[in-house]
Amino acid sequence: MRRDELAGAVRDTLSHQVAVARPLSADPAGQAIRRAKRIRRRRTAAGLALAAVATVLVSTGVARFGDGSGRQGEPIVVIGDPGRSALSTPSPAASAAPPTPGTPVDVLAGATLIGVNGVRLDLPGVGPAERVHLLPGGGGWLVVGAPTAAGRSLWVAQRDGLVQVLLAGAGPIVVAPDGRQVAWRDGTGLLAAAVIGTQLIGLVRIPVPSDAEPVRFVGDNVLVRLDPDGAGHSLWRPGGELGTGTDRSTLNVYGTLPDGRLLGQVTTADQVKTCLAVLDPKRELKPVRTGCGPELSQDGTGGVSADGRWLLVNGGAGKARKSLLVDLRKLGAGLTAVPAGPPMTGEIAWTTDSDATYVDDAGELVRVNVDRVRAGKWAEPVSVPGVRPSDRLVLVTS
Repeated sequence: MRRDELAGAVRDTLSHQVAVARPLSADPAGQAIRRAKRIRRRRTAAGLALAAVATVLVSTGVARFGDGSGRQGEPIVVIGDPGRSALSTPSPAASAAPPTPGTPVDVLAGATLIGVNGVRLDLPGVGPAERVHLLPGGGGWLVVGAPTAAGRSLWVAQRDGLVQVLLAGAGPIVVAPDGRQVAWRDGTGLLAAAVIGTQLIGLVRIPVPSDAEPVRFVGDNVLVRLDPDGAGHSLWRPGGELGTGTDRSTLNVYGTLPDGRLLGQVTTADQVKTCLAVLDPKRELKPVRTGCGPELSQDGTGGVSADGRWLLVNGGAGKARKSLLVDLRKLGAGLTAVPAGPPMTGEIAWTTDSDATYVDDAGELVRVNVDRVRAGKWAEPVSVPGVRPSDRLVLVTS
């Protein structure tokens, strides 16, 4: 081939290569779309599988909780409420609403969480609620349902609005202050499990007397009321047996003091009145110091400040009922209390060592300042914008 023919052939080949676009060896957009389709198919398959499992559990109403020996069992199965799906479903209103004026503490109003910064988050399917606890690390909330004819429920809600039912049809439910453990009554058993992420893991169960019910966590132990209509409590360490103990005088326990002892309400020897007492959990709740004087309500509502100095507790009877502020440094003979505000319901949230918030018996949010109360000033009501009259307010505790 002559040189000029060879040059012409090379030019023709190059021009053809330029004219015909070569396919890319990698297509990022196509890969992303294909990956999304694969993920969607996997999620769909997983959702169908979970739905099938949930359908079986709901239709039979039976879940395996362990062998009843108290030994650690298999991871707990999520219990489904026949009237509500136990499957996690994203909230259509998961995006937070524009901020409005906030509150002293986070509150749940109906099925809407309202933060101290005014940000609102809807949690559809949650409620009516009795208590709300922050999950470890602030990743969400554990919501304890109010008692209904079908029992109580326990929901876990994440910060994106995702809600899942963990328990349904249970008896009394208590959550550890750090949100890492849950205990509840179910049928003839007392159960406990650890909270790992958004699941209950490592279930233990023991048989208990018909009247026994969990009251609160004390460290890793569960305080159990032996007689709901009388005095007497015992401590149960999950994994062990529940003893009847020797305590027959404790009516209520309001909280834990900085040294690990408890503050409670006890009956006097003649059972004519009640007193406040420091209880030693290492000696079967033996009272080590008592203080009598104020007329205390027996509804069990009360809360101790983090430094262990102050107690807010309900006192009086009938129309004279009110919240009282007690200086625990003066616990002893001739103990006195200062009227603080309207009667309390539910949990008390101490935001500082001298400031507390609670919901009164009219369903209103109330803020207490120790210095103001000691100066003779009543607790202040706090408005919660955007709350309907039918919305029940519940404080978020941690």
